[in-house]
Amino acid sequence: MRNSVDILIKDGLIYDGILSEPFVSNIAISGDRIQFIGDTRAKKAGIIIEAEGMSVAPGFIDTHSHSDFTILADPRAEGKLCQGITTEINGNCGMSAAPLYNDVTERRETDLNELDIKERWNTLEQYFRIIEKRGTATNLATLAGHGNIRGSVIGYDDIHPSEEELARMSLLLSETIDHGAIGLSTGLIYPPGIFSRTEELISLSDALRKNGLIYTSHMRSEGDMLLEAVQEVIRIGQKSGGKVHISHIKTAGERNRDKADKVIAIMDHALRSGIKLTCDRYPYTASSTDLDSIMPSWVFAGGNDEELRRLEDAGARKRIKDEMKEEAVSEGYWRKVVISSVVSEKNRWMEGRTVADVSKTLGESEIDAVFRILLEENLRAGAIFESMCEENLKKFLSLPFCMIGSDSSSRCFDGPTKKGKPHPRGFGTFPRFFGKYVRDKNLMPLSDAIHKATKLPAQTFGLKGRGVIKEGMYADLVVFDPKKIIDKATYDDPFQRPEGIYYVIVNGVPALWEGVPTGNLAGRILK
Repeated sequence: MRNSVDILIKDGLIYDGILSEPFVSNIAISGDRIQFIGDTRAKKAGIIIEAEGMSVAPGFIDTHSHSDFTILADPRAEGKLCQGITTEINGNCGMSAAPLYNDVTERRETDLNELDIKERWNTLEQYFRIIEKRGTATNLATLAGHGNIRGSVIGYDDIHPSEEELARMSLLLSETIDHGAIGLSTGLIYPPGIFSRTEELISLSDALRKNGLIYTSHMRSEGDMLLEAVQEVIRIGQKSGGKVHISHIKTAGERNRDKADKVIAIMDHALRSGIKLTCDRYPYTASSTDLDSIMPSWVFAGGNDEELRRLEDAGARKRIKDEMKEEAVSEGYWRKVVISSVVSEKNRWMEGRTVADVSKTLGESEIDAVFRILLEENLRAGAIFESMCEENLKKFLSLPFCMIGSDSSSRCFDGPTKKGKPHPRGFGTFPRFFGKYVRDKNLMPLSDAIHKATKLPAQTFGLKGRGVIKEGMYADLVVFDPKKIIDKATYDDPFQRPEGIYYVIVNGVPALWEGVPTGNLAGRILK
């Protein structure tokens, strides 16, 4: 046994992630691994962290991340590290960094140009090589986006694949799995996933079962058709025999808030029936996505150019207004939709303001203001939607099979990713969960909460050697004060560091030191 170690964490209260009782001890790190746990008085250490009075946990795993491109623009990932996140699972909601072919390549070009990313690639293998060359502050795993696969083979048209096209999609998924994807994700409210049938998804999921991988889904509905959407995920699990996972489980809209207990009952029944089902959630009552996601599905058919053409067409605009009128009027909808990002300077004043407020300033109706924004921004506008309730949020967070996911991309406090007013979950998800809900609202014991953020996601997504404090495991660790941990990011000012998280270790290298990012890029690609 070595008499010297690289890092020694002394006298911390250790939560190992396995639901064991916490215990005060020392952790010795050599290289990228936990070498020893226990009495380390005889050991010399290059770095000593005095952790008395603080908790030590495995690094938090963000089960629902969208850092596919921002991590290339700025690999420091400060917003994630400051939360204690050491591993991100990307490629969610059907949108991944690869594969990129044909129409998908063209569609993603805008993303890459906005972030000033010069490299181009087609396969996940090529993408990973670029990441490894540039470096990354967090560990990165990725799902294969169904939208990428479908779009690469048949584009963004509202059609169903032929047998030959479905075979090509399956082959492309298998190739992406061979390159290191840990599963398949779908985004069934976004094009082109919105045009897919359940049978298509079941067919593709066969490749996952053979490899023990997971199917994750941003479901077809999180509101009016929520129960049916959950049943679809369960059916895919039944037919494929593989693991299935519901992304950011929620009840959207006031008229759907009474569905939470029904959803939970359906999920519990599926679990008792042998379905391998899990879910994730962020600890906020507002969601965030593209502004045009509120449009009817037919608007998306044919890709961005066709969508823009419809938004300019008087007949199409009238049809959209008619289809959206009931929801908008009944819920005061537009007072709960905030513009979070635009790309043009002339519309920058809109960021952080509700659609209702913007429309009043423009002197036109709310939906006409939305049409204007989407057209002037070439569809590149994001929004925050206040549509959920606290009671249901707590119910979902409390589920033993629910994990924590930020549903956000990695951003930094300066540089190319400091843009707009993104959802504060990109800077506060984990400290908010542990501070507001676990400590202040006493939603669950801290050991259970840490398990949901570490061992459970590592086991669910097949991340070997992660998520547990144990000798021989990778040294991904977070040291925090459970009495002080809390989020500080707000909707008005999201670029704020949380409090109470002092040290983060990634693969044995300090990534956060006394609350400040070190700039070290010790993260790895997890395949």
